[in-house]
Amino acid sequence: MNKIRIVGGNKLTGEIKISGAKNSAVALIPAAILCDEDATIYNVPNISDIDALNEILEYLGAGVKRDGETIKIDSSSIVNKKIPKGISKKLRASYYFMSALLGKYKKVEMYFPGGCSIGARPIDQTLKGFKALGAKVKEDGDKYTITADELKGGYVYLDMPSVGATINTILVAAKAKGTTIIENAAKEPEIVNVATFLNNMGAKIVGAGTSQIKITGVDKLHKCVHEVIPDRIEAGTYIIAGALIGERLKISNIITEHVESLTSKLIEIGVKIEEGEDYVIVSRADNYKSTNIKTLGYPGYPTDLQQPITTLLTQCTGVSEIEETVYERRFQNVEYLNKMGAEIKINDNKAFIYGPTKLKGKSVTATDLRAGACLVLAGLIATGETIIDNVDHILRGYENIIKKLGDVGAEIELLDI
Repeated sequence: MNKIRIVGGNKLTGEIKISGAKNSAVALIPAAILCDEDATIYNVPNISDIDALNEILEYLGAGVKRDGETIKIDSSSIVNKKIPKGISKKLRASYYFMSALLGKYKKVEMYFPGGCSIGARPIDQTLKGFKALGAKVKEDGDKYTITADELKGGYVYLDMPSVGATINTILVAAKAKGTTIIENAAKEPEIVNVATFLNNMGAKIVGAGTSQIKITGVDKLHKCVHEVIPDRIEAGTYIIAGALIGERLKISNIITEHVESLTSKLIEIGVKIEEGEDYVIVSRADNYKSTNIKTLGYPGYPTDLQQPITTLLTQCTGVSEIEETVYERRFQNVEYLNKMGAEIKINDNKAFIYGPTKLKGKSVTATDLRAGACLVLAGLIATGETIIDNVDHILRGYENIIKKLGDVGAEIELLDI
C-alpha cells in the first residue's frame, strides 16, 4: 500500500506547471466514442483515472494509442457489450460511457459508477435527460440497462445544475434526431471543453457555459484533434500551497479566469498574488484574516477546493466559516486536521475554523481525493513528519504530485509499504 511521507517547513519556490484538467479529460475520453472516425486528445494528465477509462475503452475493443500526454482513440471496432462492475466502479466518470454508448448505439448496459465517497451522488438527473430523449431505463440493483428505439431531441430542465448530468445529456443528444434544450445547465469550463470537442467533430452545440444549452443532433461525427484545458483544481491546490509556504512560487499554464473565485478570496484574506497572462506568482504573508466561503457551481467557489483551502484557514486569525452546499460528506478531512492540531468544529453543512493554529505532523488518512490534497498541504506546513495513507485517492487526481512539489523544495516522497 502506498503512503506519502512529508517533512514540513520547507519553503516552496520555483515553478509548477499545471497539467490537463482531470474533470475535463475523464469526459472527453468517453465522448470520443461518438466519433465515427478517430479522435486525438492532447494534454491528457497521467493519472490513474485515465488508466481506468482506457481499461474500459480496451475492454470494448476500441483502438487506443497513448503517447505521453496524447491519446488517439479509434472507436470503429467497438463491441457494445455490458461493462462489468469491476471496472465501472473504479471511478465516477465511468458513467460518461453510459451516455456515449447510448447516444451512438441506442443501448448501454453497465453498473452504477464509483468514485470518492463524499456523499450521495445520484444519477437521477442524468437518467432524467436520457428519458426526455426517448430512452427507457431498467434498473436491476445497481445495474442499468438503457435502450431507445430512437433518440429524439427533447426539453430537459435539470433540478440542479449538475456537471455530470449536463455533460451526459449533451453526449446522448449529439446524435439524436432534432433539437435538445437543456435548462438550468451547469456552467463549468469543463463542459465548454467537452462541447468544443464535439463541435470540432461536427456536432451542433451552442450555449455551453451558460444556463441554457441547445444541441441539434447530427448523423455523423468526423475525426478531430482537441486539447484538454488546464486543471483549475490542481492549479488552485498549488496556489493554496504557495499561500501557505511559498516564496514567489509560480503556478503556470493556467487560465486565470478559471481560478478567479479562489484568487479573489485569497487576496481578501491577505495573500500576496501576482497575476500574469497564464500564470500566478504566490508568496506566503503574515497575519492572514479569517473569511467565509460558500461552495457553489461555477463561477462560484468550487467544492473541489473547499477541503484544500481549509488548511489555509487554520492559519488565519479569527473564525472562518465554510458552508458546503454540494456534497454532505465533504468534511471527512476535518478529523485529521484536528488530529494535527487544528481547531475545527462542524455543524451540519458548515465548518468553523478557529485560527491560527500550529500543525504537527501525524499519521493521517486520505478519505477521498480532495481530502488527500488538504492533508498534503497540511503536511507541508506541519512541524515534523506527516504520513498519509490511502493515497491512491490523491494519485488518481494529481499528476506527478510528488515530483512537482519536490522540484520546488518540498521534502516529500512516495513510500511503497
